[in-house]
Amino acid sequence: MNILGIWDGHDAGAALLIDGRLIAAVNEERFTRRKLEIDFPQRSIEACLAIAGLAPTSIDRVASSTSDVAKAVGRMFPSTRESYYQVRRRKAPRGLLTAARTRAKYRMTEWAPNPVSRGASRWALGRSAQAAGIGAPVRIYDHHACHAATAAYASGFPSAVVLTIDGLGDGHAATVSRFRDGRLDRVAATPARHSPGVFFEHVTRLLNMRELEDEGKVMAIADYASTVADANNPMLGLLTADGVRFKTAAPGHALQAPLARILWHVPNEQFAFMAQRTLEAACTGVAAAAIAQTGERRVALAGGVASNIKINRRIRLLDGVDDVFVFPHMGDGGLALGAALLACVSEGATPNVELGDLALGPEFGERDIDAALRNAGLAAQRCPDLPAAVARLVADDAIVFWFQGRMEYGPRALGHRSVLARPDRPALRDRLNLVLKRRVWYQPFCPSLLERDARTALSDMTGRPNRHMTMAYAVSAAYRDALAGVTSVDGSCRPQMVSDDDAGPFAAVLREMRRHIGIGAVLNTSFNVHGSPAVCTPREAIEVFVETGADALAIGPYLVRRA
Repeated sequence: MNILGIWDGHDAGAALLIDGRLIAAVNEERFTRRKLEIDFPQRSIEACLAIAGLAPTSIDRVASSTSDVAKAVGRMFPSTRESYYQVRRRKAPRGLLTAARTRAKYRMTEWAPNPVSRGASRWALGRSAQAAGIGAPVRIYDHHACHAATAAYASGFPSAVVLTIDGLGDGHAATVSRFRDGRLDRVAATPARHSPGVFFEHVTRLLNMRELEDEGKVMAIADYASTVADANNPMLGLLTADGVRFKTAAPGHALQAPLARILWHVPNEQFAFMAQRTLEAACTGVAAAAIAQTGERRVALAGGVASNIKINRRIRLLDGVDDVFVFPHMGDGGLALGAALLACVSEGATPNVELGDLALGPEFGERDIDAALRNAGLAAQRCPDLPAAVARLVADDAIVFWFQGRMEYGPRALGHRSVLARPDRPALRDRLNLVLKRRVWYQPFCPSLLERDARTALSDMTGRPNRHMTMAYAVSAAYRDALAGVTSVDGSCRPQMVSDDDAGPFAAVLREMRRHIGIGAVLNTSFNVHGSPAVCTPREAIEVFVETGADALAIGPYLVRRA
């Protein structure tokens, strides 16, 4: 059976299962070049079908997510979601109208689905699918059930407690489920009005950042604050753990006013510190209660709040926890796959989700790369041992753009669309931040490490190796210099741990780096200019290389050096 999962909201995308096996998964932003695209994922569907070699008529089931009132309105009247997209991304002029749209969004998204919203969503999605040539029936699944499915079925755990912690969707902000024998059973749900995600969205906006996009910056700048004692943190009363549910002092749409009053009295970094501390306390409280109630020692996480790597680390270090898995595309961009997984299970099949290094997108052959290089007028050298050549350049302080194989699924660069540099050079980190990536100075970069080096370089490594950069770890004192360019000011990092036995070219670069600098590690960040999606095609890779000041581009079998 060919099951197509689609998501047509924030970070729209598609995923394809064939007989329960994950074949392809991509997001629309990579094709439209609009960050966190919100439109129907037409290009993502086409890419998934092309990867599998299927025609639209070969799809047997279409699965999607979310049928609450706000989503139904956006599907019936696409101009409304487009106008809010322009507001959220700061493309629309500021004024009373933009403020009104924001207030209306937060009120409406708290409303649960009803028969009218469900019917409208089915009709609108069916119409869009038919326009794409797909006549298969469409089924819409619960928002948090889709998040939970990605965490549970991709975890590899035989059993686990599954937490979804999000902004909101289908009337809920968070859920607790038990996963056992291939079944997901919901234990508890937090109503949308008590949303931890909305709490942090308000914090992000009040700091003049973009909600649903810049929450990682809030987490990063919090490290630069002087510590605020819990007794002096008024935010701790705004968001709390109430057993296995979250509780806010006011509905989510009403939280901005008390938060604004707090911000008036404190510097931005202290405001961020208090918010991060509050979110950590609430999430670990709910996680601890869920572990105690279910008796499970493994935790699987999904939902937008699970992108907060410091919360994930604190949950991993809780008493009674043996291992934590965070679905790597934890936000709404993973909903298409979650819906496809639930459709697969409903058909009586067992999903086979092998994530690997998330190389689930399109791949471009040597002919495509060669044509793009010629069109750009770039002289390229074919390298018989590209990993060795790249490692030499990186070891000599070069910044190298790396474009190899199938595009990664999700927000992290994992060795397919990456920017590489030495991990021990703060000056290179600053050059990347301010000149190439053009982003704020306090946002740290991440290392990719061979697994054997991770086990010695990280002092609190527990559970299975983290392959997808979803968790914070403490850097051992002995490795602070070796990883100085990828260590946050608090002494932590967010690593990708690469198997020592990996036969791919990226792992070969890491092995060569070990020979050059004594540790199998590189600074690895996504191949893009900040605010734009990661590159997808050879042409886009070349354009970013030409536009920025990188020293070299390794694309397919070719190496291009800047004159």
